[in-house]
Amino acid sequence: MALRACLSRAVLVSPRRLAHTDVKFPDFDGYRRESTLDASKPARETEDERRALPVALYYGVGGMMSLFGAKEVVQTMVSYKAMAADQRALASIEIKMDDIPEGQTKTFEWRGKPVFVKHRTAAEIKREKTVNVGELRHAQHDDERVQKDEWSVVIGVCTHLGCVPIANAGDFGGYYCPCHGSHYDGSGRIRKGPAPLNLHVPAYSFKDNIIVIGSS
Repeated sequence: MALRACLSRAVLVSPRRLAHTDVKFPDFDGYRRESTLDASKPARETEDERRALPVALYYGVGGMMSLFGAKEVVQTMVSYKAMAADQRALASIEIKMDDIPEGQTKTFEWRGKPVFVKHRTAAEIKREKTVNVGELRHAQHDDERVQKDEWSVVIGVCTHLGCVPIANAGDFGGYYCPCHGSHYDGSGRIRKGPAPLNLHVPAYSFKDNIIVIGSS
């Protein structure tokens, strides 16, 4: 009898679904812009107003960053102009031409880099000026790289991976980089090996019997 009563109760009990209709959803209207309170209004009609703040922030922050960058540039320029004479001298070096005999190359340090100053002979000048520029990897005539035929001034840093070449060496009588086998001629032009570019020519000028490197 007890089992039958339990079964009858199980049959009579039906599942019920609770709707939770008494739960109130939070109202976020207080956090919305007035232009978006009307849910029936298309978003396109309020697009300009909604984008006004982000656009203002974008240009405002961008303008501040531009002003900050300009300030740094101006301060750097002013500080350079205000340097003492001995500090400015470090930006350029003077080399006496009489100290370099004809046919020799001497190395000097300028701004932490080696600089090769080559006093070329008449034979070297003729050899470099008769090179077929069309066959060069980095096509430059010798006249584009020297101010006076007798003098060649180049930065002694290989354009491949930054090693320091050996002066008066290599297959073309100029410079040879022992790191990976780049050969440069007496004008500092790449002629053989992996280097992609000629040796860089720094700004320099002649003053009486002196070469001033770092001044044009």
